[in-house]
Amino acid sequence: MSPAGNQLAGAASPYLRQHADNPVHWQQWSPQALAEAAQRDVPILLSIGYAACHWCHVMAHESFEDDEVAAAMNADFVCIKVDREERPDIDAVYMKATVALTGQGGWPMTCFLTPDGRPFFCGTFYPKDGFLQLLSAVSSTWRDRRDEVEQSSDQIAGELRTTAAVLPGQSPPVGPALCDHAVAAVLRDEDTVHGGFRGAPKFPPSALLEALLRHWERTGSAQSLDAVSRTGVAMARGGMYDQLAGGFARYSVDDAWLVPHFEKMLYDNALLLRAYAHWARRTGDPLARRVAAETAGFLLEELRAGDMFTSSLDADADGSEGSTYVWTPAQLTDVLGGDDGRWAASFFGVTAAGTFEAGASVLQRSGDSDDSERFDRVRTALLSARRTRPQPDRDDKVVTAWNGLAITALVEAGIALDSPELPDAAAHCAAALLRLHMVDGRLRRASLGGRVGESAAILEDHAMLATGLLALYQRTSNDAWLTIATGLLDIALAHFADRDRPGHWFDSADDGEQLVLRPADPYDGATPSGASSMAEALLTAGCLTGAERYTRAASATLQAHSVLLARAPRSAGHWLAVAEAAVRGPLQIAVACADGSSSLLASARRLAPGGALVVGGAVDSSKLLVGRDRIDGGDAAYVCRGQVCDLPVTSAEALAASVAVKPAR
Repeated sequence: MSPAGNQLAGAASPYLRQHADNPVHWQQWSPQALAEAAQRDVPILLSIGYAACHWCHVMAHESFEDDEVAAAMNADFVCIKVDREERPDIDAVYMKATVALTGQGGWPMTCFLTPDGRPFFCGTFYPKDGFLQLLSAVSSTWRDRRDEVEQSSDQIAGELRTTAAVLPGQSPPVGPALCDHAVAAVLRDEDTVHGGFRGAPKFPPSALLEALLRHWERTGSAQSLDAVSRTGVAMARGGMYDQLAGGFARYSVDDAWLVPHFEKMLYDNALLLRAYAHWARRTGDPLARRVAAETAGFLLEELRAGDMFTSSLDADADGSEGSTYVWTPAQLTDVLGGDDGRWAASFFGVTAAGTFEAGASVLQRSGDSDDSERFDRVRTALLSARRTRPQPDRDDKVVTAWNGLAITALVEAGIALDSPELPDAAAHCAAALLRLHMVDGRLRRASLGGRVGESAAILEDHAMLATGLLALYQRTSNDAWLTIATGLLDIALAHFADRDRPGHWFDSADDGEQLVLRPADPYDGATPSGASSMAEALLTAGCLTGAERYTRAASATLQAHSVLLARAPRSAGHWLAVAEAAVRGPLQIAVACADGSSSLLASARRLAPGGALVVGGAVDSSKLLVGRDRIDGGDAAYVCRGQVCDLPVTSAEALAASVAVKPAR
């Protein structure tokens, strides 16, 4: 068997297609590729990245597009390219190995494997000369010191399996005290000057913001709400937020949210939309409302393709990072004229020295303009001029989990902003996603251009989509959303639950491809973990259906992972948000009403704390409305916390009192 040239042209991943013209004989991950390595008796060179990754582009340009490097790769290796967003299971396995071997991880990730997939050397970015030296060293080691390679790969694989999903200690009971402890620990790490949490680079702490809002709603903790406000304002006024078109970049390279890494991800913006919408809905903060509206607009205008949402916008445009977004004072003057140019430079912090590279500045804002007409005129002109510049490429891959996050966020933002078009967009997205990604009764991970990929959905796909469908059910009372959501949860319980450890979950299915390690990472990262997302979906489904299997599984999942809240709460933001909801009951509000136009139902949705369940309709129309009817011809709201219910109320004022924030303890 001999290499058949580059095989990526037909890939369903834009990232893989970016490498289809490389002289490297890239293949996708497959049993055939591993079999070729065994037949040729050469190691596998595994390269993992994603379409919006700046340093992935740099390594591709320096090495993978270079004939000398490609010749060395093709001669001595089977070269496999993986999109981490399409195959997060593969990425998780070899990232764990990379971190274990080097102490750090990142992308591009470069791993050398035995033909059966055991890693023996791992790293990240390599410049051309260093990469050529590494290829030569690995090749000679494989030829001349095979016993050492086999021994090392056996040891690494064994250690990975031994340490898989080992949690750091005993799990304390899930209750108010544990949530209070976790919040206190998180707040001790807050950067009270710049917002967020200590250290650069700073990533948007989306799940922690949601958790802190829910903690404030449960306890009345002013400190929690203040932390949300500081971070929310700082991110929205800094360069990480696109001041002209809306939408958040991936992270800030500094601790003041000024200079971003410019890629824009669907998952970041969906998670931040949920947090800002929650903040706006419960406090009326005008900045939160503005940013929620603009972020929703960014999703709909920039990332939507048909009815579904694409993955990201690249950090680079025309080979230069950030060039689409940055400005000099002279460029502002060229577009706006002298007077408005000087005003814009002052308002957006554009200086002669620059805050980015080559004297250019990232736009930021220290406050709101007193002259809204002028601001709108300037913003419109600058955005129009910016659109004539080279634009970042868009990764048009549609990922199930991230679309699930967008569905949930759009439903909740629709309530906060009183914008029915947002939940309508969520419903259209869900319907399109299910039509394309559900194949023979099982969910797929991703699609491109209306063609679904072969990769099976993982745990987070089932959980995040189920949560979005449950949000749609609460918003529309359409039983179909509930039925499909619970079907996804049943599949997850059957194929992803760890039968030997109740409450624990694997990220890949038991009937899927068997890798050197079955990944199971419970920590929340840039997105909530599959396990914490499953806890949210199960908790919600248990209350909406009354099915004990979901309630028990949610409780077991929270309890099995409560040690994360005790020991590593900053890596457990979504766990904390789900635990806050669970500790409160979760709160359930059922509004007996004639139809969805009920003003009391609208009040319930507006007043409900994060994680609460709200349904409305006629008596017996859902599990939460069984035996609950209107009172004296008027709408009535029934508020329950777990199994304990208040007397029904018939006015928005009485409902507000029933779900009010408690005084701080």
